[in-house]
Amino acid sequence: MGNILSRIQEIASNEGITIGALERSIGASKGVLSRAINNGTDIQSKWISILVENYPQYSPAWLLTGEGKMLRSESEKKEEQLPSVNQLHEGAPYFNVDFIGGFDIIINDQTRNPDFYINYPPYNQEGVVWCNLTGHSMEPEISNGDIIALREVTTPIQYLPAGEIYGIVTEEYRTVKRVRLSQKEGYVRLIPSNKSEEFCEQEIPISMILKVYAVLGSIRKFF
Repeated sequence: MGNILSRIQEIASNEGITIGALERSIGASKGVLSRAINNGTDIQSKWISILVENYPQYSPAWLLTGEGKMLRSESEKKEEQLPSVNQLHEGAPYFNVDFIGGFDIIINDQTRNPDFYINYPPYNQEGVVWCNLTGHSMEPEISNGDIIALREVTTPIQYLPAGEIYGIVTEEYRTVKRVRLSQKEGYVRLIPSNKSEEFCEQEIPISMILKVYAVLGSIRKFF
């Protein structure tokens, strides 16, 4: 099944082009994809979206998850797998709240119902919820106002894959950051994607963390 980077390589191979040519075809700067592939790092979600738009013959679900067939049938091409909203409990619940400043309270308040459901096949998974992201610290990977798909993880944070993006909940705040272990024992580093001087790394004790959510993906707000 591999990962999304290996599947991007499969697309290039299937098209008979180099990764550099694939970068040019989607308007990405030289090295955006090749560096990620060589280093095993993440790529911005916008390039994945543009890749899906420019190469509609490839299944978005396959690209994101590795499940199903690589190439879409003609009927699948006509029926685009784009996000849609409904009140029929189809897909994953959407809560119209910001992750920073109250998401944890809303999700755990069983008297509150989701506003509706977002039906988007790649993220129609058990335990997934959608909510808003506020702030600019994760740009350009995730933008202010994007909708993020989250799933709570119970593995202790020190044993989770380093460098991935997580939602971190403490008693004082909720934030979305890339996470790595600190050189200080019992601490983790919260790393913003935005390289502006106003956004700095933070180190916090693991003992402060109440909950951890895996950020599975994001989409632009479309409603």
